[in-house]
Amino acid sequence: MGPDRDPADDPVSDPVSDPVGDAQRSIATGRPGEAVARLQSLLASGRGGLLLRVTLVRALIASDDISSAIATARETALLNPQAAIAAACLGEALLAAGKLATAIGEFQRALRLDPNLVQARVLLGNAWLAAGEAEKALEAYAEIAAADSSPAVTAAIAQGHAMRARPRCDPRYVRHLFDEFSTDYDRRMLGQLAYTAPAILKQLAAMLGIVEDRKFSVLDLGCGTGLAGAAFRAFAQTLAGVDLSPAMIEKARERGIYDRLEVGDLETALFEDGQAFDLILAADTLVYLGDLRAVFAGAARRLAGRGLFLFTVEKSDAADFALGPKRRWRHSQVYLHNEAEHAGLDVAGLLACHPRSEAGVPVEGYAVALQRARSGDILTAP
Repeated sequence: MGPDRDPADDPVSDPVSDPVGDAQRSIATGRPGEAVARLQSLLASGRGGLLLRVTLVRALIASDDISSAIATARETALLNPQAAIAAACLGEALLAAGKLATAIGEFQRALRLDPNLVQARVLLGNAWLAAGEAEKALEAYAEIAAADSSPAVTAAIAQGHAMRARPRCDPRYVRHLFDEFSTDYDRRMLGQLAYTAPAILKQLAAMLGIVEDRKFSVLDLGCGTGLAGAAFRAFAQTLAGVDLSPAMIEKARERGIYDRLEVGDLETALFEDGQAFDLILAADTLVYLGDLRAVFAGAARRLAGRGLFLFTVEKSDAADFALGPKRRWRHSQVYLHNEAEHAGLDVAGLLACHPRSEAGVPVEGYAVALQRARSGDILTAP
């Protein structure tokens, strides 16, 4: 008898009953609450082992009682430290809670205990997909293609291929990356990565005559913890920020410099109805997008008068844009000029610069100012 089977899972007083099977049927038919009550009663009476506990965790997840599911799964994993199914069960509960990094760690631990546990490999692929990591998800699914060709796995594989083919980083990948990065973002960016994009954009703004004695409406795209917002707060009558990562938005909120903050995708945010802005900023943000056509079009519609869109990108020697080895997109000057023209924007300024370093080596890039191609003042100021 292997570690994933416990004699206590077998019924004691009623040899005909099958509590685990009954619970699984209740979950499958949309009655997870019944399964939870039955399984908890059995555990309270001293009956039930590993498989019953695992089924209880799944019933709790199906009942949307995620905190209880995690607590039960943690206890199950502690009671069965060498059982792969217990580690996978904890990962499943963590995945339901959106705790992707720790869920992935538990699935990987389950597979170290039992490399042939198909369920753990499917869940690992699902977790990587939820994190926007198409390559890693497809790698996990590839190892189980023969063992599990279910419609759900087939659909997940198709989703992974579609994600990989998109000309931008998947929003889930960006959200996961920066949620994990948020706790020490400022220290790493300003120290380890020598991040200077906000200062460079401020320098470019000064070259275009943007001075602090005039106040502007400012939108900070991909605002992160607020480093660019802090650099431009003195220019702002109003300062709004948008970012995919809820954790980064909370860090930005702690600065107390933004008048409005929201969690969202910048492409979507730019096409929402709302305020027009004199300045739109994107410091080290567009590196997560390959095709910039939608962003430029969105910026053009949200700029007020002859407002400016200030941003940094990394330099590409390719004709248009290319994905770099660090999964950050690079753009060419020709591409930037062509897409600006397509969006009805003029290139008001373009500087070669080094917005950050990578492994101690300055990254080549551009700081760019795009301006609505209309007559009038450079900026409308209240």
